[in-house]
Amino acid sequence: MLQRQVSGNSVWRGAADKLINRLVLSVQLDVDLMITGHTHKFEAFELGEKFFINPGSATGSYSGINSEANPSFVLMDIQGNAVVIYVYQLVGEDVKVDKIGK
Repeated sequence: MLQRQVSGNSVWRGAADKLINRLVLSVQLDVDLMITGHTHKFEAFELGEKFFINPGSATGSYSGINSEANPSFVLMDIQGNAVVIYVYQLVGEDVKVDKIGK
């Protein structure tokens, strides 16, 4: 059940670089959905009852962590306890759009 959203990157920058830190922080903050950043690489996954999203980088900018970032961003449609995430990624010259539901 989606109760509250908090951006992990604005709360504790860099803490979401490791999986265990993401999980611990999401439990401490009592959030169901955590949005992180820092790596410039898109990822979305569920761990237990928690859902984690890193929207990547809209410009695909290089970072010391990831030298092959594709430009990406996400749009989130939150309706009550339901979340639908639309992921836009530029792969080569094609725009790839994926829909992820929670």
